[in-house]
Amino acid sequence: MTRSITAQELKKRADSEGAVILDVRAVDAYSDWRIQDDGVTSFNIQNSKLKERGVASFAELPKDKEIITVCAKGVAAQETAQMLEAAGYHAVFLEGGMAAWSEFYNPVTVVRDEAISIYQMIRPAKGCLSYILTSGSDAIVVDPGRHIDNYVDFAKQQGVTIRHVFDTHLHADHISGGWTLAKATDAQYWIAPEEAEGATFEYHALEDGMTLPFGTTDVKVISRRTPGHTIASTSFLVGDKYVLSGDTLFVSGLGRSDLKGHAREMAEMMFNTVRTTLASFPDELTVLPAHFSDYTEKNASGYVGETMGKIRENNRMLHITDKDQFVELSVKNSGVTPPNHETIIAINRGQISPSKEQQTELETGPNRCAVK
Repeated sequence: MTRSITAQELKKRADSEGAVILDVRAVDAYSDWRIQDDGVTSFNIQNSKLKERGVASFAELPKDKEIITVCAKGVAAQETAQMLEAAGYHAVFLEGGMAAWSEFYNPVTVVRDEAISIYQMIRPAKGCLSYILTSGSDAIVVDPGRHIDNYVDFAKQQGVTIRHVFDTHLHADHISGGWTLAKATDAQYWIAPEEAEGATFEYHALEDGMTLPFGTTDVKVISRRTPGHTIASTSFLVGDKYVLSGDTLFVSGLGRSDLKGHAREMAEMMFNTVRTTLASFPDELTVLPAHFSDYTEKNASGYVGETMGKIRENNRMLHITDKDQFVELSVKNSGVTPPNHETIIAINRGQISPSKEQQTELETGPNRCAVK
């Protein structure tokens, strides 16, 4: 009987010995969104071609390594794995396909010491990054995804209680788990009032310059308004070493300013944020964003983050001093609008409640939040 492999097992294999993936989806689907990571070798061949030409005619498929077959939901990939095994290859299929990969989270340690620990929760398929900060027996979660069990279970493993949940802004590309996680853990949910306009849930107003008491540490968590991606996007300074920058600043770009309308007006806000708040950040500050656009943005420690100095060196948008030029480039380079973003915004306001299956379909596809 053909065996399956889970998304977590696939990730472990890629990290340890490498993973060979045969993705049988259509060429366009593969080009737009596929499994990419360190240790992954990927091929795109459809079942129809394998049947027509015979598996053996594709010399790139190795016989000395196990091949992991992938499709949208696991059905076609199972057929592919059976076809490969019948031809003498070693094969397994990804259980649940790309839908399952989309819902996989991988926790990575950013820093761990007596004062404060920061963990980055990487959702590789979506390019989403969320954070768990711990101090003493307390935890703060920032920008959680909708699969809140990941955060609840991780907190239990660390022996901490989630006290606060923050959303840096009202997300448009994925469904937030912010207020549902807060409700499930009896924590306080925080978001800027301007972001929560039209929301049906209760929240605590996240204001600019708030200092948030946390655990047993003297390290301060301070909110800083960084508008531009959205009207009241908020970043969090963690002591003098880290900033959780939300979708304002990425390792390789800035947050796009067109997802909620008023693209030029929002781009002007982003310009002001770049020239004032971001300009005041010291070079040694480590930037921890809420998204990444490519797995190569992970550093040698395995998390997505970079010093402000390095980002300044590599990001041309941070050096533009002319507002009109900045706005034109921001609007021009925004790229493809994330699908279903208006529906996702309504969900994140609590205005509609789709089924789990509908939520999975709505989130299908890559991150499209950055402007490079």
